[in-house]
Amino acid sequence: MQPTPLACRQVGSGPVVLLVHGFPFHCGQWDAVVPVLARHARVIVPDLRGFGASAFGAGAEGVTHSMDAHADDLAATLEGLGARGAVTLVGFSMGGYVSFSFWRRHRERVRALALCNTRAIADTPEVAAGRATMAARVLLEGATPVVESMLPRLLAPDTLATRPEVVRSVRTLMDIAPPVGIAASLRGMAARADSTPLLARIDVPALVVVGEHDAISPPAEMRGIAAAIPGSRMVTLPRCGHMSTHEAPKELARALEGFVRES
Repeated sequence: MQPTPLACRQVGSGPVVLLVHGFPFHCGQWDAVVPVLARHARVIVPDLRGFGASAFGAGAEGVTHSMDAHADDLAATLEGLGARGAVTLVGFSMGGYVSFSFWRRHRERVRALALCNTRAIADTPEVAAGRATMAARVLLEGATPVVESMLPRLLAPDTLATRPEVVRSVRTLMDIAPPVGIAASLRGMAARADSTPLLARIDVPALVVVGEHDAISPPAEMRGIAAAIPGSRMVTLPRCGHMSTHEAPKELARALEGFVRES
């Protein structure tokens, strides 16, 4: 697949911080974090291919967007923006999968790496098959099946019960995701490589962030990621599920701000 420069927002000046959103969101996922980081850096926030302003039209129902393709799109975007030096790469969930691919394919472009609410392991055959089934459903029914299946697992129980504004905000982000983009990245996630062997070779400053109640990227699993990356630092966000950008935006922004300033 030919790399394609992505639609993106830019705020601030200085060393580049590249924020990579999760599935099935768009760059607006980072809205609460961007102003904080922009005090210290040039923050670039792309829409991954198939989402937001980087969506594509009809005729792409059978396309797969691999994590490698997303990573190459990011490299092309940086090049197109004239950001040719190494960047601080911040990946959330699927954005973390993309970040691992970016490291493998564009190692020289990474100055520091933050992994938020993500996983290093590949899908099991059962999970991969479930993604394929969901991709087919989404093309027939729209985003609703993904929204209804994911939303209860994205948020901590307390958030679901007592913070309706957060639930609405996350649902809105998901509701507008284009079905063809959802399906293409579902297929790509199902086929992604196991990045566990990569962890010990990461030799740049690294931050690992997890929510205390993350059901998708469990804290124990993310502690294993942090332990495997030499010299990495881990932050656990209390009372937070998977959606750290929405459930604990101030705390996440504070952790990333400190990391950006120190690296």
